[in-house]
Amino acid sequence: MTLWAHPPTIRIRFRKQYPTLSDTTTAPAPSQMGTFDDEGNYTPREVVSNDLGMSFADAVDGGDASIIEVDDGQLVHGTVVKIDRDEVLLDIGYKSEGVIPSRELSIRNDVNPAEIVSMGEQVEALVLTKEDKEGRLVLSKKRAQYERAWGDIEAKKEADAVVEGPVIEVVKGGLIVDIGLRGFLPASLVELRRVRDLQPYVGTVVQAKIIELDKNRNNVVLSRRAYLEENQKETRDNFLTNLKVGEVRSGTISSVVSFGAFVDLGGMDGLIHVSELSWKHVDHPGSVVAVGDPVTVQVLDVDFSRERISLSLKATQQDPWAEFAEGHSVGQLVYGRVTKLVQFGAFVQVGDGIEGLVHISEMSAHHVENPADIVTPGEELWVKIIDLDLPRRRISLSIKQAAEGGELAAEYREHFDVDSEGNWTHSDDEVEAAWAEYESGSESSAEAAPEAVAAPETPAEAESDD
Repeated sequence: MTLWAHPPTIRIRFRKQYPTLSDTTTAPAPSQMGTFDDEGNYTPREVVSNDLGMSFADAVDGGDASIIEVDDGQLVHGTVVKIDRDEVLLDIGYKSEGVIPSRELSIRNDVNPAEIVSMGEQVEALVLTKEDKEGRLVLSKKRAQYERAWGDIEAKKEADAVVEGPVIEVVKGGLIVDIGLRGFLPASLVELRRVRDLQPYVGTVVQAKIIELDKNRNNVVLSRRAYLEENQKETRDNFLTNLKVGEVRSGTISSVVSFGAFVDLGGMDGLIHVSELSWKHVDHPGSVVAVGDPVTVQVLDVDFSRERISLSLKATQQDPWAEFAEGHSVGQLVYGRVTKLVQFGAFVQVGDGIEGLVHISEMSAHHVENPADIVTPGEELWVKIIDLDLPRRRISLSIKQAAEGGELAAEYREHFDVDSEGNWTHSDDEVEAAWAEYESGSESSAEAAPEAVAAPETPAEAESDD
């Protein structure tokens, strides 16, 4: 057996190996690995290197540099990252996303968040609470919009400028307009004249002037009528210039009020005062006209400074006093009905809307203390016209002179036989027959003649009975 004096040198050669695709999806670059020399010796890559460009402590301290600081009431901007049924998440670069509750998304009530914002949209919001009891950052989109809008609206109010926005809601007394905040438009200021149905305005865009502004009370009052009037001033001026006092115009009743009725003349409204609605006494304008009625009116007055037009309906109608004066004269006998007793006499209706006074001295040939001793309201009787004052619209009548007989007014002569002077000439039986014919012809309606009224005697026949 031979023993070696020196053991042989043993060399071990390592084979260079690289990781396979099964080990990693991307083969590392050679610079990221260690190195081998020609003899196969491996030198590992240096694994510790100052590639931060700063100290490790500075790197740790600067880790939150990209996270913004927020405070309550601050305006922030962010990106919508999630939309739920009752809230929206907004990434503003804070340590957590901000939450916008659905009620804080819009000035409109009961909105669907998906209809207000969309994913990825850039949104401005106001910080309501930096951290609520659940640790959330609570934001408000509508209050950010509100803050921005107030500045814009205050500037427009100062400049007397016009605001514009969609009508979003009908409330008691008017409309709500979205002008960046909730602007109230009273019903009386929606159009040039009051509108009864406001619902059709919802969804429409309107222009208006700001007439009241109070930030502390969150109160903004608008007037669309002021905007319309301003834009139609030139049109109104031309309309008023071309309108002449005394001319007759056609129009439509636009509204009825306690003191009269307004008429749309096709450019402006004019007022018919209650005293100009009819020749008769009018208790309420609604008894004469209604909204929508076509009317023909006469222009009484045009006030350029106040832009007001006064109209008359009765001026276009036959004046019953003038008509009565044309067909009657002093000394004629007319038949009437007692309407009212007064201390100094009685009023008797002798025509449609025509009343005359029988003075107490003209009631009887003897002295009368009380008119009620001679006549009663509703009683029908003959009277004689003793005075006719058309300018003052007064008629004086006499019962005692009618009893003496005289000329019948023209409307009675076809029913009674009269002489050449218009005086009654027939017997009592013929009087009864003539009055029956007259009443059946001229008072055919039940409203025109009361039931069970005896045919009156002619004045001469009544006198002969006495």
